[in-house]
Amino acid sequence: MVNQLARLGEEAIGAPPDGVSTAAIDAPPLESFLNGGGEQVDALSQRIDAWWERTAEAKASEHYYYFQPVDSLEGPWVHTEGNRKLMFATYSYLGLINHPRIVAAAKAAADKYGTGTHGVRILGGTLDLHTKMERTIADFARREEAIVYSSGYVTNLATVSTVVGRGDWVFSDRWNHASIVDGCLLARGKFVRFRHNDMDDLEKQLQRAPEDAGKLVIADAVFSMDGDIFNLPDAHEICKRYNARLMLDEAHSIGVLGKTGHGIEEHFDMYGSIDLKMGTLSKAIPGIGGYVAGSDKLVTYLRHTARGFVFSAALPPAVAAAITEGFHVLEDEGEERNRILLRNAQQFTSGLQAAGFDTGQTESPIVPIMVGTEERAFAMTKYCQDNGIFVLPVLPPAVKEGTARLRANVTAAHTEEDIEFALSVFIKAGRHIGVID
Repeated sequence: MVNQLARLGEEAIGAPPDGVSTAAIDAPPLESFLNGGGEQVDALSQRIDAWWERTAEAKASEHYYYFQPVDSLEGPWVHTEGNRKLMFATYSYLGLINHPRIVAAAKAAADKYGTGTHGVRILGGTLDLHTKMERTIADFARREEAIVYSSGYVTNLATVSTVVGRGDWVFSDRWNHASIVDGCLLARGKFVRFRHNDMDDLEKQLQRAPEDAGKLVIADAVFSMDGDIFNLPDAHEICKRYNARLMLDEAHSIGVLGKTGHGIEEHFDMYGSIDLKMGTLSKAIPGIGGYVAGSDKLVTYLRHTARGFVFSAALPPAVAAAITEGFHVLEDEGEERNRILLRNAQQFTSGLQAAGFDTGQTESPIVPIMVGTEERAFAMTKYCQDNGIFVLPVLPPAVKEGTARLRANVTAAHTEEDIEFALSVFIKAGRHIGVID
């Protein structure tokens, strides 16, 4: 049951690990949706019935923690279903969700423009707010232009499938996010995966491509399940050597990496080394959407040919204004918030390690607490949830068999006292289920 249920709510499934069948992640059965299950018994209804049974079993055993409705915020604490819990399943790394400047900008935009737009951006849906937003993002990324899509998922799906054409090759890190994988699958070029963060294997795969073929290498800047950082310096050199373009997904690195939170290029002091800079607008920046920053020519091409942009409605005014102000806040406060974030991440990670936990390869505020089996992951999640910590498990096939873990995300909003409280609960949970002594 837990093996497939684990995928529910997981943000970064990506391509299935080696040896894992793709049959279990096929599209849901159409007929079951049409007749609500009905009396017909076939392969389609059997699949949806199996999911229904697995979900019901998890709920009955009180191990189902997906879709918990948060009804109020209290700094890094949330109130959900009558309980107060310290949030460790957030992407708000800098704690900007309720920042007064960002909230005020959103309210002002709604008052002036209303709640929606006149449609898609290329036709009647563009407001001056959208052009200001994209200009702000381009300046932040130190690029000529930027294009904003309706979600981070759509950004990768549409950009990769638009840029990579017939006869081109696209090279994807094996631990890349699902949206990157799906973009590669939708593209009409040759899809090749290289071993995780293995530059020798990347070069080996690039050597297979015809010299005159278009080549795109793509990876997460910070990997969302393990918290490790992509090897930009070596990847940049290899891409130059083989005339390949480099695209990085900065969903989990903006606001996190670099002294002022400008991401992986600041972290390595390599501004200008990425051809397509992708990022999301729902993590450190508290909105929704995704962007690609790059050359004027690239962005013009995407604005007219990327189907996920051309055929999607524009972001609502309040969201566009919030995003713009979010980047201004990051410019003003990023250095101090990033300092606090790194301090908190170090306090949390070192505390876990001192207690005997395995925290994997993390180099960031994304901290995997490795527990091995799915049963332990569910049991530890329940203990934490029952004792005031909002955290969720990550199970196969989102990760490899035997590497089930809880993924705890530290933020700049956590106080040192919050971190100590969280450590006490995680340590008690680990001892309770036998992960640590």
